[in-house]
Amino acid sequence: MSHPPISKIVIVGGGTAGWMAAASLSRFVANRPISITLIESTAIGTVGVGEATIPSIVDFNNSIGLDELEFIRATRASFKLGIQFENWRTQGDRFFHPFADYGINFSGVEFQHYFYRLKKNNPTEDLHDYSIGSQLAKHNNFAQPRENPENPLADYSYAYHFDAALYAKVLRELSISRGVAHIDQKIEKVNLRDPDGFIESVLLDNGQVIESDLFIDCTGFKGLLIEENLHTGYEDWQQWLLCDAAVAVQSLNTTEPTPFTRVTALDAGWMWQIPLQHRTGNGYVFCSRFLDKAKAEETLLQRISGKTINTPKPFAFKAGRRKKVWNKNCYALGLASGFIEPLESTSISLIQTGITHLLTFFPDMSFDAGMIAEVNRRHQHEMERIRDFIVLHYKLTERTDTEFWRYCQAMEIPPSLEHKLELFKSCGHILQHEPEAFEKSSWLSIYNGFGIIPQRTDNRIDHFKDADIANQLAKIKQVLDQAGKNATSHAEFIRRHCVAPDFES
Repeated sequence: MSHPPISKIVIVGGGTAGWMAAASLSRFVANRPISITLIESTAIGTVGVGEATIPSIVDFNNSIGLDELEFIRATRASFKLGIQFENWRTQGDRFFHPFADYGINFSGVEFQHYFYRLKKNNPTEDLHDYSIGSQLAKHNNFAQPRENPENPLADYSYAYHFDAALYAKVLRELSISRGVAHIDQKIEKVNLRDPDGFIESVLLDNGQVIESDLFIDCTGFKGLLIEENLHTGYEDWQQWLLCDAAVAVQSLNTTEPTPFTRVTALDAGWMWQIPLQHRTGNGYVFCSRFLDKAKAEETLLQRISGKTINTPKPFAFKAGRRKKVWNKNCYALGLASGFIEPLESTSISLIQTGITHLLTFFPDMSFDAGMIAEVNRRHQHEMERIRDFIVLHYKLTERTDTEFWRYCQAMEIPPSLEHKLELFKSCGHILQHEPEAFEKSSWLSIYNGFGIIPQRTDNRIDHFKDADIANQLAKIKQVLDQAGKNATSHAEFIRRHCVAPDFES
């Protein structure tokens, strides 16, 4: 049985989430009789501190037709090969999480088994020597990977650091050029339809009533549609993710931007440093149970080397997820769908996958319950796997110098994470049931960074001689070492190809 197609979409809220949705949907409906309207109130403003991303952003920008170099210039972006973690395992310790695989799998067995077999007899072996991303970052170098490289060692990914407000501007201009209507008004009331409780329309503060078939909620933490009017519910994860506040400030660069984000563990949370072409984004994510806002701000400002260019901005949040991201004819994106602290830069990625799920199961006027249930299941799976990945960073710490870190080290963790961690400790296998935001190499980065070494390796490599494994890995190490050293510096790559106009000489 066929049902009438959707003819109207209203996006409530702008910012990164709203304009990503508008840009993607406007391309999706290009040949369909569907209107798109975005309603935002510029008087309300947006959170707008999320400036670091993971590699999926490259695919998203391609999918909506953005030219990469023009995007980088317009958003004053730099490149991101991964994240450098400092003081997480112990004070003074550091490790790198690259957006690249480690080594090469041989004979159907994953690389880490060969590495840990080698490390058993050579304790100084460093996993980072087997990642092109890590080697480039070590020298502050950058190169764009070739499509379908002949050598699998040269296959790696990258992401960006960019100005979130400028990114929203780029997306807004693109969306409006494709026919998206833009209304700058505050919503006074949301009107629900009898008897099914679907959203029928919104009343604006100028008296205008806007009707729609599908409403997309991009109103941030408050969830104006999905929560304040549809009362969908929220699942709280603060028993595992204690941090519930942040303070952020921008500063002038004192050095060339690095091709990686830096996150440093502090007494009651962690600090981010995100280098763009023109400035650095800084923030302290902390637990208000162990630290007050004033002390967090003071600590943050003390750790910044460049001159600050704005006033420190505080935020409060609750880690968790909306119990449904799709409820009736309302679809939540961004902070309206849930929040996980930005330790691994997942906020924009979650917007992107939310849009992907919507386009994959794009509804008609029947709003099929089976499709809605599957989208909600996928979102739940994704959020829970990201949650587990972030919790792992806290659970594996060896720090006992503050009450915050002692709590993290002793806390119980979700059973799904417990099983995954114990499996790796036992035999070095990295479990994934379905595609996740972070691939096996990312889990390996964190296990290795915190010193977790499996008790045994895959028995399928038992017949290999230690010398043969050592020789093969030495060849890989040599190739990657040379590639990392010989690449162009990150700063020089930007100057040659994509420097922002206001920084050109």
